[in-house]
Parts: sequence; structure tokens; C-alpha cells
Amino acid sequence: MTVKPQLRVVLTDVNPKVVQAWLSAFADTPDVEISKGSILNQHVDAWVSPTNSHGSMDGGVDAVVKRHLGAGIQLRVQKAIRAGFGDALPVGSAVCVPSGAANPKFLISSPTMTHSVENVRETLNVALACAAAFQAIHMQNARQPGSIASVALVGMGAATGKVPPQVCANLMWAAYTLFQEHAFDDYEELRATVTAQLTDIETRPQTERVRITPPARSRSRR
Repeated sequence: MTVKPQLRVVLTDVNPKVVQAWLSAFADTPDVEISKGSILNQHVDAWVSPTNSHGSMDGGVDAVVKRHLGAGIQLRVQKAIRAGFGDALPVGSAVCVPSGAANPKFLISSPTMTHSVENVRETLNVALACAAAFQAIHMQNARQPGSIASVALVGMGAATGKVPPQVCANLMWAAYTLFQEHAFDDYEELRATVTAQLTDIETRPQTERVRITPPARSRSRR
């Protein structure tokens, strides 16, 4: 059964090249809102912050979010990582925690890299991280139906991760379309699906979008 989430998705970034790349990649996806600016200005239920596997919010968007929400947000993220994953949060997994603020209500932390500074331009990390962030929304809404009806994301991996804007945009489009069609049973299944279908991404043109086909066994949501 096809998943039809009712979710307002906002893509926002301070880098105009990322914004332009989104406008190209999401040209046939008019329900996704795209704007230039800080994620801090987005009034939504959840922000997605690209992080590292240890939830150390010491750089990039993570640091901006931490300054805005306070040091307690890092403690909540790291506590969720320990509770759900042990020492480290694998790329292709995410945690969703209460923000402690009215806006947003939740912060979704999804690693694009293992360490705080890492070049991930020749990896699938953007697709994995973005898909994991959307999976975290599925899981949060399964626990508390309707708790996340809107979300804002930045260009994942496009700054510290050195991923070219158009590659970033195309991989985020692939993750978004997968979210529209499927909710995974767990992050391991998500990682296996994304990795199996995008292993040849380096041989494809940067401008080519690649749709990720959901597993044959779909998980329905009522």
C-alpha cells in the first residue's frame, strides 16, 4: 500500500547555489517549498540538522541550532543516540528529540558524516541522511499521529561535507520521493535499499536524478 504522508516540506539554505539546484531538482514537485535563508526563520514542527555520528553540535548548521535552542539540545540528541544506537549513530539513521522550544517542537538529527569535519562528496551519505530524516518523521508520527506535519531541511552535506549543490539536490530529491512512497520497518532496511540502488552514483552525470524504488514488500500506514 502506498504511503501518502500529509507533510509540508520546506527546503531552505543560505547558499544561493544550493537553492538554485533545488529549484532544478524539484521543478516537478511544486508541493515542496524552496527558499533562501536560515532554517531558524522557518516556523515548522521539526527542523532537520545534519550532524555527525556522535551528535557533537560543534559546527555548521548544528552549531547554529545549538546556539539558538541552547546547550540542552545536544544533551538530548546524544542521550537519544546512546539509548537507540549505543556509541554512535550510523549514517542512514536519525534521532528525533523534543527541542524544548515552541518552534520547532522537534529536532531531527541525521548524520551526513562520522566525524565533525569530513568530505563526503564521493559517498551516498546525503541520500542516506535525508532518507533517514524522513524515516524519523514516519516513526515519530507512528508514535504520536500528526505530531510532525511540517519540516524544514537545509542542503545536507553541501557545506562542511563538500557535496556539489546539484548532487546534493538530486540526492535529496531521491530521498523525498522515497519518503512519499514508503515507510521502512527499520533503518537497516533503509540503508540496504538506498545503498543497493545508488552504488553507481559516481558514474552518473551530476544533473541526473535517480529514483529509489521501494522494496517490493510495502509497509502500509493507516
